[in-house]
Amino acid sequence: MQAKRLISALSIASVVIYINLYIVQGMLPLVSKQFEVAPAHATLLLSVTSFSMAISLLFYALLSDKIGRKMPIVISLYLLVLVDFLLIWVASFEQLMAMRLLQGILLASVPAIAMAYFKDMLTSMQLLQAGAVYIAANSVGGIVGRLIGGMMTALFDWQQAMLLLTGLSMIGVVIAMRLLPEHDTSKPALPASKAITASDLRGFKLHLQDKKMPLIYLLGGAAFMVMVNQYSYIQLHLMQEPFAWGSFTVTLIFLCYFAGTYASSRSGKWVKRYGREPLLMLASVLMVVGTLITLIDTVSAIVMGFAIMSFGFFTLHSTCNTWVAERASAHRAKATALYLCSYYLGAALGGPYLLPFWQQANWQGVVVASLAILLLQQILVIILSKQKLLAFYRYARLHRGAT
Repeated sequence: MQAKRLISALSIASVVIYINLYIVQGMLPLVSKQFEVAPAHATLLLSVTSFSMAISLLFYALLSDKIGRKMPIVISLYLLVLVDFLLIWVASFEQLMAMRLLQGILLASVPAIAMAYFKDMLTSMQLLQAGAVYIAANSVGGIVGRLIGGMMTALFDWQQAMLLLTGLSMIGVVIAMRLLPEHDTSKPALPASKAITASDLRGFKLHLQDKKMPLIYLLGGAAFMVMVNQYSYIQLHLMQEPFAWGSFTVTLIFLCYFAGTYASSRSGKWVKRYGREPLLMLASVLMVVGTLITLIDTVSAIVMGFAIMSFGFFTLHSTCNTWVAERASAHRAKATALYLCSYYLGAALGGPYLLPFWQQANWQGVVVASLAILLLQQILVIILSKQKLLAFYRYARLHRGAT
C-alpha cells in the first residue's frame, strides 16, 4: 500500500511539474501577442526554465541526501503555486523570463529526487514499475500542459490563464501531498550537519568517473535537445502556409506524445525481455526515422513522424532514467540529478541551437540540425552497447565455425 501511495504521489506531482514547465510551449501565440515578441523568440521561455531547472537539480540532490527526500519536495511545490499566482501581474517579457527562471528552480525538486526516493523505499521489481509509471506521468503532464496552454490562448487573456494555472497546480499539489507516505524512510539514519561540505560533492565525482554514467547522461541530453525543441518549431511551421493552423489547433500535434506515454509504460517490461542496449539502439533509430518522415511535409507525415519520434524518445529516456537509478549503489539522488541536469541542459541549448537553422531554412533547416545531434546520439548508443555487440560478434563467429 505504501509503495502505491508513493508512486501515485510522485506521479501526480510530476504531472504538476510538467504542466508548469511546458504550458508556455502551447501558449506561444498568446505570449507573442501579450508581450509583443516574435513567436520564435518566445520559444526561449522554455530554454530559460530548462536551464535554471538543470542547474537546480544538483542542489536538490545534495539537499535530499542531507535532510531526506520528502521535505524539499513539499516546500518547493507549495512555493511553485505561489509563483504561479504572481505570474498574473507580470507586465513585460523580461519580467516573465525572470519568473520562468525562478519557476525552473522550483520545478527541479521532483525530477531530482523522485527516482532516488523510489530506490530508497521500493524493491527492485517495484522500482522498474515505478520508473515506467513515473516517466509515463511526465509525458502526460507534458501533453496536458501544452494542450491547456493552447486552450488558454484560444479562450482567455493572460491574467485569466495564469489564474487557471494556479488553481490546477494547487489541486495537484494538495492531492500529491495527501498521498505521500507520512513516514519518510529515506531520511539519513544518523544526525548530520545540514551544511553542504566538500565530502557531499564527492558523490557527483563518483558518478562522473563511472565508465558508463557520463555516456548515459550525454545520451539523455542529446535526445531531449532534439525532441522537445522540435515540438516548438513544428508549431511555428504548422501555423505558416500552406497549413495555417490556428493557435489551439496547432497544439494538437502534442497528442503525438501519447505514443511516448505508451512506450514509457511498457519500457520496464521491454528492458527485462530484450535488454537495455538493444532497446536503446531501436529507440535511437526510431527518432531518426521519425524526424526524416516529417520532411514529406504533409499533415499525415508530420503526425506519423512525431508519433514515431516520441515513441523512440520516451523509450530511450525511460530506459536511461531507470538504468541510472539502478546503477548507482550510493549517492542515488546525485546520480539521477546529473542525468537530468544533462537532460534539461540539452533542452535549454536546443532552442538557441535550432533557432538560426529555422531562420535560414524553416523546418527543413531544423531537421538537418536535428539529424546532426541524432548522429551523435547514435554513436553514444553504439559505445554503450559495445560489450554486447562484441559478445554477439564472438558468438556469431563461434557458431559459424561450429557449422
